[in-house]
Amino acid sequence: MGNLEYSVRLESDEDGGVTVTFPDVPGAITEGDNREEALVRAVDALETILAAHMRDGKDLPKPRSKRRGPVVRPSPLSTMKLAVYQAMRSQKVGKAELARRLDWHQPQLDRVLDLRHSSKIDQIEAALSALGLVMRIEVEKAA
Repeated sequence: MGNLEYSVRLESDEDGGVTVTFPDVPGAITEGDNREEALVRAVDALETILAAHMRDGKDLPKPRSKRRGPVVRPSPLSTMKLAVYQAMRSQKVGKAELARRLDWHQPQLDRVLDLRHSSKIDQIEAALSALGLVMRIEVEKAA
């Protein structure tokens, strides 16, 4: 599935606070007392907007291919849930159909797609498998 690393723009104010905006994600904005706090809060701001796209049945915003400066990505659990959503969209598989394939009740699938719910990875893996996908986890050295 697509890369979900989004460039952010950081703007400092005279009091030392920092505002974070996402050029590729309209509406995602937050702030913090300093750079570190603002970047931590940026994950929540990003996930809030991505969850709204999911709720409204919209495609997720595409990150720019060339990034300069800091990037923010959803949490690993949210990234996996977003992969399920993106696969459903690209394959034109609705919730009812995916729940049927998994032999789940609709609320079970709703929880897997809820970015605020602490789903188990094996449930997300099952949903991806029902869509013909496998999950791979990579760990790399931080930049």
